[in-house]
Amino acid sequence: MATQPNTSFLNKGIPTVEDAFVIIVKTEWNADVVNELENGCKRIFDAAGIRYQTLLVPGAVEIPFAIQAHANSSMPKADAYIALGTVVRGDTPHFEYVCQSVTQGITQLNVQLNSPTIFGILTVNTQAQALERIGGIHGHKGEEAAITAIKMIALKNSFTHVTLV
Repeated sequence: MATQPNTSFLNKGIPTVEDAFVIIVKTEWNADVVNELENGCKRIFDAAGIRYQTLLVPGAVEIPFAIQAHANSSMPKADAYIALGTVVRGDTPHFEYVCQSVTQGITQLNVQLNSPTIFGILTVNTQAQALERIGGIHGHKGEEAAITAIKMIALKNSFTHVTLV
């Protein structure tokens, strides 16, 4: 678990991408934290002039389905997807199953889709740890997810604009 925010990541600058569109998929569970993760994404996208849309799903396990269903639909194609959720450890093994399921689903989407899927799921032991990651001592993971999406869009775009010498 990170002990401090990744400020070097944030200080390396945000590339400029034109006409980008991002789909944010967020969960209903732990709405107070997840809504702030989404707000962090929106702040970054608004400052960068990036269009976005949010889809709401019941829980973290449903995120990969929603992303794949959107990618396979006739809806406008996304340049990137961001998965936002918060899974807080409880008294049962349910935490491990949910975390494993959503992690595998997002990893699979990154291999299968033509658009990156950014992992913005907080997997924490306590609510206090979640709060530390939405503007507390561990930075703002929503903002970091949005910056990651922009960087991945720029990387993908660079593959189509390569000049061989």
